[in-house]
Amino acid sequence: MRILAAALVFAAGAVWASAPLGAPRQHELRFAISSDPKSFDPLQVAESNGELIRYLTGGVLVRIDRYTGRLEPELAESWSLSDGGRAIAFRLRGDLRFSDGAPLTSADIARTMREALDPTAASPAGDAFLSASGPPRIEIRSGRDIEIRYKEPKPGLDRLFDQLAIAPRERGARLPASAGAYFVGEYRPGAEIVLRKNPWYWKHDANGARLPYFDSIRIDIEGNRDIELSRFERGEVALVSGLDPDRFERLAKTRPGSAHDLGPSLDSEFLWLNMAPAPGLAPWKRKWFQSTAFRHAVSGAIHREDIVRIVYKGHAHSAAGPISTANRLWFNAALKPLAYSSAAIQPLLAAGFHLSGGVLKDPEGHDVEFSLITNAGNRERERMAALIQSDLSRIGIRMNIVTLDFPSLIERIAKTGAYEACLLGFANVAEDPMEEMNVWLSSGAQHAWWPRQKTPATPWEARIDELEMEQASTGSAAKRKQALDEMQRIVAAEEPIIYLVNPDYLYAASPALKGLRPAALPPQLFWNIEWLRF
Repeated sequence: MRILAAALVFAAGAVWASAPLGAPRQHELRFAISSDPKSFDPLQVAESNGELIRYLTGGVLVRIDRYTGRLEPELAESWSLSDGGRAIAFRLRGDLRFSDGAPLTSADIARTMREALDPTAASPAGDAFLSASGPPRIEIRSGRDIEIRYKEPKPGLDRLFDQLAIAPRERGARLPASAGAYFVGEYRPGAEIVLRKNPWYWKHDANGARLPYFDSIRIDIEGNRDIELSRFERGEVALVSGLDPDRFERLAKTRPGSAHDLGPSLDSEFLWLNMAPAPGLAPWKRKWFQSTAFRHAVSGAIHREDIVRIVYKGHAHSAAGPISTANRLWFNAALKPLAYSSAAIQPLLAAGFHLSGGVLKDPEGHDVEFSLITNAGNRERERMAALIQSDLSRIGIRMNIVTLDFPSLIERIAKTGAYEACLLGFANVAEDPMEEMNVWLSSGAQHAWWPRQKTPATPWEARIDELEMEQASTGSAAKRKQALDEMQRIVAAEEPIIYLVNPDYLYAASPALKGLRPAALPPQLFWNIEWLRF
């Protein structure tokens, strides 16, 4: 899944840190989100703020440990895959309950699965569980045992359940019960959300104390990141998540030791050239864009290290392809970061392009010039565009920069196709590349350079289609990795998307906060919220 991540602010008062060691943690954590969640229903969450609340309140059968990558038991005390990845069986813990005290049994798992997969409900939570061979068969074997079985292998089946929060029976409640560490206790739209500790949460620490440590979490609805930064500098905020490079550098100076760089994130920044038969796109330009040599020349002319140094203040890494190096499970380690080439223009000269007065001309005599769109107000992308413009001018290519408000940009790339090139990025919230099939399948709506093709336009796109379907139809992790490694090699060789950098994940934390284990996979700072304490 790829989303635009919302800003988060965490705050805590000094009184909480003063509790004696070993005493019960009677305190509240405070942070902020940029806007109101669209829904508290765990089966209808479709944006980042709602996803945050779902993560903090939702009880799941298994959880991916964001630090180690291992799958850990949660509501299920054990599970087993069988029949080549077609089936999974869960054994629930005993005496599980929702936050309102209602028992949680295998019947609730079955009901949640059926509701998520019900096409009339249009639940985003069910998307990952869809299959070309139809819905799975759900068999309740006892109050604690359940099996989900597909007709064909379902890749990564066990890890999918990290994202499925078990829904309460009463779905119409404004503030629903939950089976996670917290439940939504209060909500004042536009002002705050208060999460209360779930008194029936099953997890305990090594000393037998019931988790989570925080009794409540107060979430302010405040989107001003400058206010967030000032509060941290005044000592009113204990955590700042997802800093941009400018604010990070400011904090590094005012609060030495509190600003942290986790290294490459799962996110990526990239550009692509429009290869589709779009209205208004000159046929000779489309011919350039469809040329692998032309794409390589554009890519090779870009100083990615300048982008890292100037735009990100050193807090990014040159991209090696479609999967970030931070995704250790799926990244093709044979790929190397894409680098600047002083000979980037040579393939074009060999193909009949020529320089005239410092201007690159194609074999028919057209000046090589195109416009690049990006979203206005995004400082990093506006700076990147300016650097790319300068880099391309050195090989005679004139690139014009057009900044658009985000809805207008999406309108052009997703609907009208009225553009020549685009600079954009993805905020990835899932490690499994299967979430990106809509990008790589030639028929996909997000197949950026030429969406919704009736048939693959090129042999290499046809091969990517084959590899994507292969990795989506096998239960073997090894075969999936092999297919995805080849897909990454093809993308690096053809560059339909020109990857630029993987920004680092930047955050700030107070030394008073304990239990923090930052990870690349969202939610980076509070995936283990039940263990955080002062």
